[in-house]
Amino acid sequence: MAQPGISVCVSDYYRCPPEFLALDSPKSAPSRRGYFLFCADTTCYGGLSGQQPAASLEEPLHDIFPGVEPSNGAVHLPFDPGEVVSNLQREIYVGDWRSGSSSAVAKLYYFFRPLLPVGIRKHLQKFHLRNWDRRPFPRWPVDCSVDNLIERLLLLSLRQTGAPCVPFIWFWPEGKSACALMTHDIETKTGRDFCSTLMDIDDAYGIKASMQVVPEERYTVSPEFLESLRSRGFEVVIHDLNHDGHLYANREQFLYRAKKINDYCRQFGSEGFRAAVLYRKQVWYDALKCSFDMSVPNVAHLDPQHGGCCTVMPYFIGDILELPVTTIQDYSLFHILNDYSIDIWKQQTSIILSKHGLMSFIIHPDYVMTDRQRNVFEALLQHLCDLRSHHNVWITTPSEVNRWWRQRAQMTLVRKNGAWHIEGPGSERARLAWATEVDGQLSFSFNPPSVTVDRVTNPDAESPKTGMFSSVRPV
Repeated sequence: MAQPGISVCVSDYYRCPPEFLALDSPKSAPSRRGYFLFCADTTCYGGLSGQQPAASLEEPLHDIFPGVEPSNGAVHLPFDPGEVVSNLQREIYVGDWRSGSSSAVAKLYYFFRPLLPVGIRKHLQKFHLRNWDRRPFPRWPVDCSVDNLIERLLLLSLRQTGAPCVPFIWFWPEGKSACALMTHDIETKTGRDFCSTLMDIDDAYGIKASMQVVPEERYTVSPEFLESLRSRGFEVVIHDLNHDGHLYANREQFLYRAKKINDYCRQFGSEGFRAAVLYRKQVWYDALKCSFDMSVPNVAHLDPQHGGCCTVMPYFIGDILELPVTTIQDYSLFHILNDYSIDIWKQQTSIILSKHGLMSFIIHPDYVMTDRQRNVFEALLQHLCDLRSHHNVWITTPSEVNRWWRQRAQMTLVRKNGAWHIEGPGSERARLAWATEVDGQLSFSFNPPSVTVDRVTNPDAESPKTGMFSSVRPV
């Protein structure tokens, strides 16, 4: 029999009725944690039942997907998908993490960093990030291991139950195909003073952004400056405490700083937070009282702290909603890769769009002041406008995503008079969607199925055929 607890990560992701899921837990105690594959494009980290996963990425990874079989009316899994998803999203696979800012070399770097010109800094950073492109995991330029895993688990449930399709609550409001966020980290006084021009550029493309403000030491943050941002429809997010790179140096210091950060969130009326340099330690997030965080990269190959959450969707860490950074930062693009095109951004947005995920960008005012840099930034904004016009992408602000994702997490699908309905606050913006198998892959549609959708308990039922949809199309 299927076990409800093992399916929670799938039902939470899709907001689908749990009775459509047929997943069974491991038969025996899992082994030590390690790496394995669930198809070639999905790297997992966790315990396995009946076999040993690889201790490191240098070892060959075993693909367990072909061996997954039905057992007692459900798909038997030799691992706990909830554990694997949590291990990836919270970067547990990195091991006993210590902040990259805690080493003697890093402390020396951050001590002299304010005095170092960009040219010197980028050479030091290039040396630190050498061989970044040889890292096999997370997968560059976007890692969708979490999304691929959950998608395949739903597909396996479809095959096992024999249901023609599964109803679920679509990811974004009004049926938007994906979501995009523009965010600006203000690191210096020069950057702060450029914000008015930066907002003019954003406004020229009809895009509002969040402005990440450093509350101490870097520059003065006056009420007038904050009002100049909000009065134009831009959001204020707290950016670290003083941007010295030492937020997570030790637990005691972090708790002291977290209290001050929480105070600034209240004082500035900010709902969100982002750490400097994208340093993070997610197991400490309970000390932060913000509503959402934006510090975790999808792939962190070009960041001082390696890792990545391996998903393009928002996810909860306790009470905090994580809005992952899913694209390359402007600084890394310009000064590490020496790339002044939007080719990588286009490649990343294409992958994220195919997963209907969140495209999150970091553009610093300090790094788009020259004509060359500004031209690249404006090309990116135009690309986002094209995605909005031609692909129905929702371009919004972090607090709006936070509000929607929290509402969606509380919505439920209920069956009344033979039809499925979405209930809960905000449900008027939600869309009922359908997942079915087409040519061996999961396909989505807003069109209601032409057959009655209910759980089929016959484990030997054939897989659904495309003709069961009045129109089968990827959304």
